[in-house]
Amino acid sequence: MPTKVAQLTTEELKELIGTVIEQKLVELFGEPDEGLAVNKTLQARLRRQRQAVAAGERGEAFDDVLG
Repeated sequence: MPTKVAQLTTEELKELIGTVIEQKLVELFGEPDEGLAVNKTLQARLRRQRQAVAAGERGEAFDDVLG
């Protein structure tokens, strides 16, 4: 049975919207990194970043970075 939007949590809705937007952008513009090699250092950094975001870490506030 399909899930109705009204039954989604806020986080589920955000994830759904993000996924749809990403799919549409790739459809319109293609995969920008297609064919590029990703070295092991970058792979490790991306894994750490994904884990941090999954754990709720969001980095520094934009205003704090601007100083």
